[in-house]
Amino acid sequence: MWGLAALSQEPVHSGGHVPVMLDRVLELLGPALAGPDAVVVDANLGLGGHAEALLAAHPSLHLVGIDRDPTAIERSAARLAPYADRTTLVRAVSDELADVLREAGRRRVDAALFDLGVSSPQLDEAERGFAYSYDAPLDMRMDREQELTAERVVNTYSAAELTRILRVYGEERFAARVASFIVKERAKDPITTTKRLAELVRAAIPAATRRTGGNPAKRTFQALRIEVNEELTALERALPAALDALAVGGRVVVLAYHSLEDRLTKQVLAARTRDTGPPGLPVLLEAHQPRFRLLTRGAELPDDEEVARNPRAASARLRAAERIRQG
Repeated sequence: MWGLAALSQEPVHSGGHVPVMLDRVLELLGPALAGPDAVVVDANLGLGGHAEALLAAHPSLHLVGIDRDPTAIERSAARLAPYADRTTLVRAVSDELADVLREAGRRRVDAALFDLGVSSPQLDEAERGFAYSYDAPLDMRMDREQELTAERVVNTYSAAELTRILRVYGEERFAARVASFIVKERAKDPITTTKRLAELVRAAIPAATRRTGGNPAKRTFQALRIEVNEELTALERALPAALDALAVGGRVVVLAYHSLEDRLTKQVLAARTRDTGPPGLPVLLEAHQPRFRLLTRGAELPDDEEVARNPRAASARLRAAERIRQG
């Protein structure tokens, strides 16, 4: 999966899905999956590129794959068909991870992978309404059966609500101005297409700012996508659930694509990797010792070669941790 915030929106013509930072993901998760009958949960399955590589690298591995998008489940099932006897694919939101594992009979797992953001088909298929580079209905739903769409947000949220979303989720400096333009424009006619919204945002952003930083609509589109799909809320629940499910020696890898995802990941992992005892104790009590250790120093970035090969990897930020004690 790829994030929208800092990505090229040119369609991929290579004919294949390119998993981001694949070698590093395999390297980090490998030690946790070396034992017999290991289990990994892929919380954002997408097209199954990482999943396929993990299953190929570990012949006894069982993979539990989760995705809310039925198209992603269908396509990844086809891709992973050679490993069908070692996969459990579930249509669900990532924050249902604990329930999915319980129903699959996998109370403990050896590894967890979060590849956040929007997937390639969602971005490239115009009718999904994720991309400002196509003229399409304002949709942006990862699960097209849910009721809330970007069109509904744009046309029914108050100016104050829109400002908050654009400022918090899009980190948009001109959030209030964009919201004001939206409210004024929708009073004439509902805003129903990506093209009209992108043009409206462009008009709202001062000319001097438009000259740098790429398409001025990207922050608004990111914010709407996060709101529609409750992405940060899902991560806030799903990542702790995955950490709770890890066996000792188990590892988690998170690929984030914008600062909000990465900041939340950093906070969750930091809370699990520091001691909680009162300062000044000569010996740290077992109950206060950290249960996890970081495997990465800060956020790791893709190298220049990968970005040149796959521009959508440019905004990726990878963090990883390992469970070192139970409890």
